[in-house]
Amino acid sequence: MTNDFKKKKSQKEQTFGDVMRSQGVSRRSFLKFCAATASMMAMSPAMIPKIAHALENARRPSVIWLSFQECTGCTESLTRAHTATIESLIFDHISLDYHHTLQAAAGHAAEEAREAAMEENYGKYLLVVDGSIPMGNPGYSTIAGISNYDMLMETAKGAAAIIAVGTCATYGGIPHANPNPTGAVSVNDLIKDKPIINVPGCPPIPVVITGVLTHFLTFGTIPELDHLGRPKVFYGQSIHDRCYRRPFYDKGLFAETFDDEGAKKGWCLYKLGCKGPTTYNACATTKWNNGTSWPIEAGHPCLGCSEPDFWDGGGFYKSLSMPTENITQTAIYTAAGAVAAGVAIGAMNKSKKNSAIAAHDKTTIDDLEK
Repeated sequence: MTNDFKKKKSQKEQTFGDVMRSQGVSRRSFLKFCAATASMMAMSPAMIPKIAHALENARRPSVIWLSFQECTGCTESLTRAHTATIESLIFDHISLDYHHTLQAAAGHAAEEAREAAMEENYGKYLLVVDGSIPMGNPGYSTIAGISNYDMLMETAKGAAAIIAVGTCATYGGIPHANPNPTGAVSVNDLIKDKPIINVPGCPPIPVVITGVLTHFLTFGTIPELDHLGRPKVFYGQSIHDRCYRRPFYDKGLFAETFDDEGAKKGWCLYKLGCKGPTTYNACATTKWNNGTSWPIEAGHPCLGCSEPDFWDGGGFYKSLSMPTENITQTAIYTAAGAVAAGVAIGAMNKSKKNSAIAAHDKTTIDDLEK
């Protein structure tokens, strides 16, 4: 057995904890990482020791990443993630055995790496897919002479679970948009016998992708999913419900153009086409670029990119079907109702107070008469 083979074998057998220690990550930093993971995934602080124990003893998972009809935006999102966070810690310590963009190998060597990872980790590896799969003609997109469909079906057989990353992989995305010339479909349209976690977004948020990986590393299971196969912890609430501009929506205060006074004051962007009320994602809370900002904070309406068929959704800069006049009117009626209710409550309290005074005066008079 050669030294190189022994080294490779020992690396494969290393636990997550072994790798962390070899990289000089202190116990304190590791526990902070576990605390951040628990917080990110809306778990109780009581789960931190369990996460730490599970991660320390978890084997480095083999990950095979396939890229099909896509723009590389999902990979760019990950590689441009800020350092010293969950993103860097996870992706430094998993065994990313195949990735078209990031791998050093090319040609036959690259495909041999994929086949070796599949064979050595059969039934245990995670398959990550970004990009849609063309079904109109296998020749629309091939890798090493293999059609996207054939490569997906072959690689999916031995996967423990599949993570569909980005809107193209989860719903077909932009390639699937009308008139869909390549016959693009999603991973979920083709794979029916494996657990699939959908992580949509164009591109998705890095911490969401790594959060799913962390959950799998910690518990060996996939997180709780919604009706579209998305992790509820990240896609359980709408952009609208988490948006800091929501109070302006409730008051009927909307920007009419991108440079009017309302826009300058940070009013709601609903009239400018914001799809926040119908879009479910964590952008408003996790934000982008180390939590610096997100599209709505930068003054641009949400495009709804984590929802099915967002590209064909009726125009990015057209408001949703409910007329904004009705919202404004509702807000006015709500405000008026609140004022009226306040007046009524005030009158009721005043009446009660007068009755109490009258009763007190009567009691006093009765006592004096006695």
